[in-house]
Amino acid sequence: MQVKINDRILLVGTAHISPKSIEEVKKAIEEYKPDVVAVELCERRYKGLTEKDKWENTEVTELLRSNNAYYFLAHIFLFSLQRELGREYGVEPGSEMLEAIKTAEKQGIPVTLVDRDIAITLKRAWRKMGLREKIRFTWEFLKTLLGLEEIEDVDIDQLMNQDIISAMMEELKNIAPSATEVLIDERDAYIAKKILDESRKGRVLAVIGAGHIEGVKNRLEESNLHVDTRELELIPKKRVNWVKTIGYLIPLIFVSLISYALFTKGITLAGTMFLYWFLINGVCSAAGAAVAGGHPLSILTAFFAAPITSLNPAIAAGWVAGYVEAKVRTPVVRDFQELRGLETFKDFWRNRVVRLLLVVALANVGSMIGTIIALPYITSLLGST
Repeated sequence: MQVKINDRILLVGTAHISPKSIEEVKKAIEEYKPDVVAVELCERRYKGLTEKDKWENTEVTELLRSNNAYYFLAHIFLFSLQRELGREYGVEPGSEMLEAIKTAEKQGIPVTLVDRDIAITLKRAWRKMGLREKIRFTWEFLKTLLGLEEIEDVDIDQLMNQDIISAMMEELKNIAPSATEVLIDERDAYIAKKILDESRKGRVLAVIGAGHIEGVKNRLEESNLHVDTRELELIPKKRVNWVKTIGYLIPLIFVSLISYALFTKGITLAGTMFLYWFLINGVCSAAGAAVAGGHPLSILTAFFAAPITSLNPAIAAGWVAGYVEAKVRTPVVRDFQELRGLETFKDFWRNRVVRLLLVVALANVGSMIGTIIALPYITSLLGST
């Protein structure tokens, strides 16, 4: 799919898992002979494609430390969705982008990356979503990642049809309408501005996904395109987290109960109440980590962390236990990419990612149950003396 904007800009729309797209990109560059080749990639995605072995063996903890978590999630989600189709047609996702870069370099044509950093895009989208949208988006993410929803047979020729791509965009709007502006409209504007800037250097051939063709085209055809790319790279402030705000009531109630017992009943009762709080929280959280098949160190961590983290809404016992689990049995990116191929219960249990997620989730659930049990119980001790 080719769209000529003017004498200086040619858009080439592609399907990311289409053999035809690879050939079309190569042919378009050879025939158009542009001064610049622009591709719909950011620096992170480009490295993910060109340094595949390094990426797949990157420890997840390293990604989190390097602030690449959002890119990591996006990469896994998109590749899980596209890889299954790519296998059927023998094409790796992003191959047409790499072909564009390779062909341009062979001909000595400069290449520029015109997409916004995917981590920024996801952060902006997540901040704009409401709680219901986040839940729906997360569910769709999990279904795609774990293969809970079968991907229907896709006709690549139809995939290149703008009506089909538009229908896919509409589906995204239904899942998370608040994020649509960020994921689609903002990126269309951002990419269009970058292409326009490059066109001032000479003739530009831009390789972009077919789903962005219409939006980018409309932007480029505006008589006076004004887009502040710096503004589109800012991260919106966080919304007020009412759940976390309410969570601060738990430590307030706990401290009040212990203080009341200390000053009116004596140190023995206050100590007993604290001991029961510690044991109930710790045992419940450790039990959750154990059920998840966590490492003994992760289970022990959950036991000691839960009584403390239950009094701090900013951190959860499952996160602490999960961190230890990740250090002891460190997942790598390949573990995530293999999730769609898991079939038996044993396969899931052996996968380091699934086990890590279970440790985090069940340790948190155990801690929550422990808090629900412990708070009324220590309160009842006040009336029993």
